[in-house]
Amino acid sequence: MKQIYDKRLIPAATIEKAEDAIPLAEALLAGGLDILEITFRTKAAEDAIHSVVGRFPDMLVGAGTVLNEDQLRRAIGAGVKFAVAPCLNADLVTDSMAANVPFIAGVATPTEIDRGIALGCKLLKFFPADALGGIKTLKAFAGPFAHTGVKFVPTGGINAANAADYLALPVVAAVGGSWMVAEKLIKDRNWAEITRLSREAVALAKAVGK
Repeated sequence: MKQIYDKRLIPAATIEKAEDAIPLAEALLAGGLDILEITFRTKAAEDAIHSVVGRFPDMLVGAGTVLNEDQLRRAIGAGVKFAVAPCLNADLVTDSMAANVPFIAGVATPTEIDRGIALGCKLLKFFPADALGGIKTLKAFAGPFAHTGVKFVPTGGINAANAADYLALPVVAAVGGSWMVAEKLIKDRNWAEITRLSREAVALAKAVGK
C-alpha cells in the first residue's frame, strides 16, 4: 500500500468496456499516477482488472464497490492488490485480509470506525465524505481516533477544487475520486485529458505534502 501513501490519490474508474482498461491505465501512468481502482459496477470490471494487472504488474490495481463474497472472489482471482467498499462488512474484510489483500472498508460513524480498527483496517474509506460534513467531520474524528494510527481515504464529492484541503488533514492518507477518470472521459476515450488531469492531481498532492 506504499503507493497509496506516496501518491495520496486513488482514481476510481467505472469501465463499461473492458477494452478501455489498458488505454486508461496508460493515460494514468503517463500522468504519473500508478494507482487505479476499478469499480465492480459493470460486467466489464473483472476482465478490465485482469487485463491491467497482466499488462502493468507494477501498477497498484484495486477493486472498488466490492459488496459481496462473489465480487471479492472474482476480484482476487483477477489479481487485485487491494479492495474497497462503500460500507463495512466484517466478513469481507476478514476474507480479503486472509487472502493478503488489504481491504479499505467504508465508514460513516464513530462506531463503524471502531469496528474497522478492531478488524485490523489501517485505512478506512470515509464515504460519502462531502455529504457527511467533509473536512469538519474528519477533524472531529481525529480527536478520538488519531492515536490509533488509522487513516482515512475520503471519497464522495472530492474534486480538483477541494482535494488539497482534504489532503492537508493529518488524518487523511489519500483521497479517492473520479474527476480524473470520469465516465464521460472514458466513454469518449479522451485519454489526453485523463493524463492532464492526473498530472495536475499528482502535482497538487505533492504540493500539499504529508
